[in-house]
Amino acid sequence: MDLKDYIRSIQDYPKKGILFRDITTLIKNEKAFTYCIDQIVEKSKQFDFNKLAAVESRGFVFASAVSYILKKPFILLRKKNKLPAETYSVDFELEYGTATIEMHKDSVDKNDSVLIIDDLIATGGTAEGAAKLIKISEGKVAGFIFVINLFDLGGCDLLLKQNYRVENLIDFPGH
Repeated sequence: MDLKDYIRSIQDYPKKGILFRDITTLIKNEKAFTYCIDQIVEKSKQFDFNKLAAVESRGFVFASAVSYILKKPFILLRKKNKLPAETYSVDFELEYGTATIEMHKDSVDKNDSVLIIDDLIATGGTAEGAAKLIKISEGKVAGFIFVINLFDLGGCDLLLKQNYRVENLIDFPGH
């Protein structure tokens, strides 16, 4: 199955000049979504980890299904002021602005190995922010799995230069 066939591209969203790769069309197709999750589970076997993490919100869709299948704890990395308990916080750059993500301080224990799953990587700012949250809590980043890599925006290259292991299911140009 070619998962690219299930991704909708929307020009000038969320702002002019951005070509948005929409995964909602993949998620609404039960065969494509099942295949996608199966592929992430298969790729996850290449990593040594004891917990999964994902970035709000589309990463949650994929990571929660993988967490269920693998019987691994799932950590929520959320937008600022969305978590009720004490948090670690990291600011980062996006392709189209800046943002902050947070994680509960009790989510990752010292020496936990965390696999980070997200729907898409563009410039790598969100992924880099997620890795910083894991490191702040003295955990280790096992690596990353993305459904989509916007290869010409350099996010995977940024992570690889920092010696992170990175896998993805689909390559698309970002523009």
